[in-house]
Amino acid sequence: VGSFPPNGFGLFDMTGNVWEWTTDWYSERHEADADKPCCVPANPRGPEVEGSYDPRQPQFRIPRKVIKGGSFLCADSYCMRYRPAARRPQMIDTGMSHIGFRCVRRR
Repeated sequence: VGSFPPNGFGLFDMTGNVWEWTTDWYSERHEADADKPCCVPANPRGPEVEGSYDPRQPQFRIPRKVIKGGSFLCADSYCMRYRPAARRPQMIDTGMSHIGFRCVRRR
């Protein structure tokens, strides 16, 4: 923590602490867009809640949100694109200890 200087906004440690919850519902399209990291998807907000279920696990009807960034538990074997813009799905009923959120303070 605090090993590197702050970014242009004065923020430290923007990756590597916890995965961050977003308001976006996850879709498999997010994975298809992963090979184009320079390009914004046509609908970066993702689908509605019904489109967020994992088609490979139809027995689980738990919606998934996008989590971004990376965490202290990341390893090269499963954390690809370890950066603030990295996206992964996470079921909303998780109890994982390495997922959090950021607060925004507006002036």
